[in-house]
Amino acid sequence: MTAAALRIGLISDTHGLLRPEAVAALQGCAAIIHAGDVGKPEILTALGVLAPLHAIAGNIDNTPWAAQLPQTLDLLIANVRIHVLHDLKTLAADVAADVIISGHSHKPSIQAHDGVLYVNPGSAGPRRFSLPISVGTLWLGDGPPRAQVQLLEIH
Repeated sequence: MTAAALRIGLISDTHGLLRPEAVAALQGCAAIIHAGDVGKPEILTALGVLAPLHAIAGNIDNTPWAAQLPQTLDLLIANVRIHVLHDLKTLAADVAADVIISGHSHKPSIQAHDGVLYVNPGSAGPRRFSLPISVGTLWLGDGPPRAQVQLLEIH
């Protein structure tokens, strides 16, 4: 990885809980993308202090404060087309993107299929079943997009 790579923080399914471990993991990112189920507007405020923030609504974001959040986002960062949606099962067939970022399942995942990178950073909020607490990183600008999931050690 060269110095030209942009580090984009990925977070999802906070459900109203922004853990200090998630904040620490997202420090220094060029931008942050929240893939829905934010839970509280304070989460967006806190993330927006760290870096420019792009966020969508998830299925729990149905209160008046969340009406401002789109259901999906199409971003162009470092000439990479990024599509953000909450539930991958609702992905439209005609989406043109290099990277698809989703949440909802709480299961961290990185997969490549037909030249598209699919990333689910998992859940950074309350633990669900035995699933890990995690965030993700997307690197752009120095070759093909790359992603990593970071499991958070919760104290």
